[in-house]
Amino acid sequence: MVQFIMMLHVLFGMLFIVGAVWLFVDVLNASEANKDRIKKMSFAVAIFMWLAYLIGGYWYVIYYNAEKAVILKGPWAFSHSFFMEMKEHVVLMLVLLATFIPIIASHNISANRAARKVMLWITGLAILVGMAMDGAGAIIGVGVKMGLLK
Repeated sequence: MVQFIMMLHVLFGMLFIVGAVWLFVDVLNASEANKDRIKKMSFAVAIFMWLAYLIGGYWYVIYYNAEKAVILKGPWAFSHSFFMEMKEHVVLMLVLLATFIPIIASHNISANRAARKVMLWITGLAILVGMAMDGAGAIIGVGVKMGLLK
C-alpha cells in the first residue's frame, strides 16, 4: 500500500509538471483557437498539484516517521534534514502557484497581454519548482535506501 501511495504522489506530481509545460507552450502561442484548451488544461494542472499534495500529505502523516528514522540513522541523513524540510515548506508555494493558474486563465489570455505574461511567469516558476521537488524526492528515496543498506 505504501508503494502505491508513493507512486500516485509521484504520478500526479509529474502530471503537474508535464501539464505546466504544455500550458506554458500553449500560452506562448495563445490565440482564440486554443483559448478553451488553455482554460481546461489550467484546471487539470491545478487538480494534479492538489492531488499530489493531498496524497503526499497523507503519506507523510501516516508513513514517513518510520522512513525518517531509517534516513537519520544512515549516511544520507541530509536527505531528510535538508531536502525533506525544503519540500515541506516549498510545497505550499507550489500549491498556491497551481491554484492561481486557473484564475489567470479565466482572463482572455490571447487578448490580454498582461495576463499572458503573468501566466508565463507562474507556469515557468511552477515547472522549475516542480522539477526541484521531484529531484528532492529522488534524493530522499536514495536516503532511505542508503539507510537500509547500512
